[in-house]
Amino acid sequence: MNEEQMEMLIIQTINGAVATIPSYLEDINQNRETLKVENSKEFVYGMIMGMALGMSGAVLSTQEDIPTVDEQTKIRDIIYKYIPEIREQIFN
Repeated sequence: MNEEQMEMLIIQTINGAVATIPSYLEDINQNRETLKVENSKEFVYGMIMGMALGMSGAVLSTQEDIPTVDEQTKIRDIIYKYIPEIREQIFN
């Protein structure tokens, strides 16, 4: 998988995760006491970042070869590039 394909896959993953933000915020706010969450937006931010990193890593691991450290670093760097947009979706 080349870098352009990898970035497209990551963008799709991030877009899918970002689409879940409103429902996660509502659910967490409704269950704040059960979940013991002080800041629901920070909690959702952690969930979205975990989804983006986890799903992107999982997809990359389905390739024939085990992902190299360089490939894993590229995934992280691509996802980190989108942090401002992810944070804007959650905190604004």
